Parts: sequence; structure tokens; C-alpha cells
Amino acid sequence: MNALRPWQLLLVTLAGWINRQQLDVIAYIQEENRILKNKLKGKRIRFTDDERRRLAVKGKVLGRKVLREVASIVTPDTILAWHRKLIAQKWDYSHRRGPGRPRVKDEIAQLTVRLAQENPSWGYTTIRGALHNLGYVVARETVRNILKEHGIEPTPERSKRMPWSTFLKSHWDCIAAADLFTVEIWSSFGLTRYYVLFFIKLSSRRVHVAGITECPHGEWIKQVGRNVTDAFDGFLLDVRYLILDRDRIYTEAFRDLLKNAGVKSVRLPPRSPNLNAYAERFVRTIKETCLDRMILFGEDSLRRAINEFAEYYHHERNHQGLGNRLIDPREEIGAADGSVACRERLGGLLRYYYRQAA
Repeated sequence: MNALRPWQLLLVTLAGWINRQQLDVIAYIQEENRILKNKLKGKRIRFTDDERRRLAVKGKVLGRKVLREVASIVTPDTILAWHRKLIAQKWDYSHRRGPGRPRVKDEIAQLTVRLAQENPSWGYTTIRGALHNLGYVVARETVRNILKEHGIEPTPERSKRMPWSTFLKSHWDCIAAADLFTVEIWSSFGLTRYYVLFFIKLSSRRVHVAGITECPHGEWIKQVGRNVTDAFDGFLLDVRYLILDRDRIYTEAFRDLLKNAGVKSVRLPPRSPNLNAYAERFVRTIKETCLDRMILFGEDSLRRAINEFAEYYHHERNHQGLGNRLIDPREEIGAADGSVACRERLGGLLRYYYRQAA
């Protein structure tokens, strides 16, 4: 896999910073357009039908309110009028008038648009070949006309703006996140706070509970780092980037240890839990499903509860982010034979239903 550039990874994690940068870019483009408009004062700007169509498609998505803030060459009313005209042309049955080649089937047109949107780097010829693989024989010019009709730019323009979903999916396999949460347990000294450190891989949702301690400190976190980067069975062996918040427990020595093992630490801005959403979601899951429903006495009971939940989480819990599937099923999924059995953990707090082998 090609190495990620630093700014590419920041685009994944630093959403707040990205938003500010995009606003600055928009402000600059608006000011640039105002200057150009003043230079052309008194001269009418003429647009081609293709340019009107592309502005209409993109302007409709933004809506009148946003267009008032960003549109500078053409008024929002004009852009929306072009969009209404575009819709009217679709239903005026002009394709039935006079002789000529019949229109492309809607199924082919929709599939062509889908291929172009999901694959920004594909040109007309590549899309034509993909359609041929699916049993549709169309000309390259037909592909161009379909995309033009739907306001989709040629390949050089589309490839500059990779969709977020495409970007994330192409890099998830090498990104993990770490987080620390606390649990209050009863001890001989009363309620005692324990800290639980875990790592999660974004693509598979696999979780590794790396340490549980009453007093996290520099040497403890360094030992955790050695364990997860172990050359034989370390959890971060295939990870190249690790998302961390600003907690002081992630010391500079810990980050250097990761760096020496080939794992780059990506520190999030302060007070931005939404940028570590996968780790935060796991914390919510383990607390709501398990820990908040138990009264824990001593460190051993905490470790047992977390270990039982980890087994349930990986082998028996359906994950919506994975298509409502199990991470690592132990029984045959969907088997119709055998009686229904229930596996209980933590006294029935966690249950899993499956079919016993016949």
C-alpha cells in the first residue's frame, strides 16, 4: 500500500480544521469572483448549455439559502431557474419528436452515472468497458452524453474530488485508534477508579484491551506500547497510523516507541471526541451493555467482566457497521438444522442464540 501523505490522514481525522480551511477557500474564491466580475463590468457573461446544466445540478443540492452566500457570478434565482428548465426538458418528450436514434434505457443511464460517481478516476472508455462487462454495449460518445446530461464533469475534474467514503475505505485497513475510559469499583477503601486502555482497528472493529490499572503512569504506558507493537503477535503489527487524543498518559516516550515500530501517532485537537468516533462508540457499548449494569467488587471482577464482554463483542454481537454481522463467528451462521441454544455470559447479562450442531 502506498504511504499516506500527512495531509491525507489529517483530512480523515481533523474534521474541524478541514471545515475552517474549506470556509477560507470559499471566502477566497468568492472574493476572486467579485474581482473578476468587476473587471467584466458592463460585459455580459455568456454560458454554454453544458455550463448551465452543471451549475444547475450543483446549485440545486446547495439550496437557495446557501447559494445566496456563495454564488457570485450568477444569482441563486437564475441557477434554480436553470434547474427547473433542466427538469422540464426531461419530461417534455422531446426525444419522441421527429426521427433520430432512440434514447438510452434508463437502466443503462443510471448505471453509467453510478459507475462515474463511485469511481472518480474512470474515464468514458473505462466506463464503457465496465458496461460491456455487464452486458451493455454502448458507444463512448453515449457515455459522455449521459454524464453531461447529469451534470457530471469529465474525469480530470472528478478525480480531483475523491468522495470521503472512497477515501476512508481505501485506508481503513492501516488505521487504528486508542482510548482510555474509567470504571468505579468497590474495594476495601471504598469506591476506587480504575483506568482501562484499549485499541480498536477501524476496518474490522476488532478491539484489544491492552491494560487495566488503578494508577496509569509513564512506565506502564511504555510497557503497553511494547506489547502492542511486539514483532510476533502485537495488535498493531499491520497498523501504520494510530489516532490518539490529548490525554497526558500518551507520553512522548510512548509515541516515540510507536514511531520506532513504524506506527505514526495522529493526535486529535483538544475536546474533539467526535473525531475518535469508533473508539468512543466502543466505550458507550461496553458501558451501556455491561459495566453500567454491574456492581463490581475488586480488580478481578472488573477483569472478568471485560474479558467476558470482549468474547461476546468479537464472537457473538452483531455489528451494524459491518452489515449487522459478527466479527468472528464460532458457529455456522444461518444453519437451519439443530435445536436453538443460548449461551449466557455474566449470569445472563449477555446472551447469544445459535443452533447446536445436529
